Amino acid sequence: MKATIWHNPKCGTSRNTLAILQEREDVDLTVVEYLKSPPTRDKLEQLYRDAGMTPAEGLRLMGTDAKERGLPEADADTVLDAMATEPILINRPLVETEKGVRLCRPKELVEEIL
Repeated sequence: MKATIWHNPKCGTSRNTLAILQEREDVDLTVVEYLKSPPTRDKLEQLYRDAGMTPAEGLRLMGTDAKERGLPEADADTVLDAMATEPILINRPLVETEKGVRLCRPKELVEEIL
C-alpha cells in the first residue's frame, strides 16, 4: 500500500505517526516535509475533502496567528489561500493512502486508512 505523510520532524505527533507507518512492512511510504515542500492549494483542498473535513478543521492554531487573523471563522477559500502561502498554518500530520486521508491527531487515526 502506498502512503504519503505530510510531516514536520519537530512535531512529536508527526514523528510518532511516521514511526507507525515505518513499522509496517506493507507500506510504500513517501515522506513530505511540508514546511520545505508545501502542498499546493489544490492538493490541500483535495486532502481535506477526502478526509471529510473543512480546511478550518485542518488549521493549526497553536504557535500561529490564525486566531488573530480570524481564520477559524473564515471561509474555506480564505483558509486554503493562507495555508498555501504559509504552510505553518497546516495542522499535521496529514496521511493519505488509497483508503483515504486522515489528520492523525491522535496518531492512532492512521490505522483507519491502513
